[in-house]
Amino acid sequence: MALEKIVVNDKKEVVLNDVWNFSFVQVRTATIIREDGTDLSRSFHRHVVMPLDDITGEDADVQAVCNTVFTQECKDNYQAFLDSQETP
Repeated sequence: MALEKIVVNDKKEVVLNDVWNFSFVQVRTATIIREDGTDLSRSFHRHVVMPLDDITGEDADVQAVCNTVFTQECKDNYQAFLDSQETP
């Protein structure tokens, strides 16, 4: 009887804000408890990565998606969105 815990980013979704024309990345992480190859439980955690976030702490697979999606235009449009939200 061998138990193992597996943590994997099983879903990475690119979501477009079509009003401001920038994208962000939603990441779903699955934690799987497995006994002798049979899944006993599976739980999920989600987090969002925005264009100006520091991605150095993200897993390599998430960094690869972010580096593709977060172009300079995307970052500029997100900054414009942020600037529009600030109140004096």
